[in-house]
Amino acid sequence: MNPEAPARRGLKSGALIAVVIAVAAVAGYWTQHHLGSPAPVAIAPATAPAPVAPATSAPPVATGAPQAQTPVPEVLPGFSLQDRDGKLRTLAEWKGRPLVVNFWATWCAPCRREIPLLNQVRAARKAQRLEIVGIAVDFREDVLAFVKQRPIDYPLLIGEEDGLEALKSVGMTAAFPFTLFADSRQRIVALKIGELHPDELDLILDRVGDVDSGHLDLPAARARISEGLKDLATKRALKSAQSPAA
Repeated sequence: MNPEAPARRGLKSGALIAVVIAVAAVAGYWTQHHLGSPAPVAIAPATAPAPVAPATSAPPVATGAPQAQTPVPEVLPGFSLQDRDGKLRTLAEWKGRPLVVNFWATWCAPCRREIPLLNQVRAARKAQRLEIVGIAVDFREDVLAFVKQRPIDYPLLIGEEDGLEALKSVGMTAAFPFTLFADSRQRIVALKIGELHPDELDLILDRVGDVDSGHLDLPAARARISEGLKDLATKRALKSAQSPAA
């Protein structure tokens, strides 16, 4: 064993420990996050989602934890992170196709549960040229060990301290998992904080497709996503409330 490894891990832990402390495990909250106009976060209980006005100028955000008051950018930022092979990559490499950018960590249980779904969606929407990029904000050695045990079929970028900077660039604090959805021009259409559900993925990706095909403009797509996510969350909460207690 490299005698410097424990010290190296200790130093990196100082930068990443804030992520572990800040992550909230509660899902189903809602917030409106305005582009270019930071506003207080509005939070409602998961069992009774509060009505949210359709987003006409900002990506609709479904969230399970409070987030930073930095505006979500209009387009995907230009940060660089290493892939599995150590090559620096940027999200701009996938310009020209719809993109799902999933931020996660190996120690995050909802993140791990999302992986098979993301693998399935990528395969199912191959004809639409959809690409999914996973961004692991975690220790590199832990991520590489993890993917040996659990296949990830889509491109994977890894960041430690630079991963934390990537979080800041999209206006987020640590709230894993969270996922950005962008059109083929790399404009951010929506952002989901918390574990993804298949119906949410289909709703958002169908509207992203409508934007790319010209059937909807960006404000209209965002409004439909906002209303659709609110409706799905309400139905999910009602179903949960009606289910017999375990």
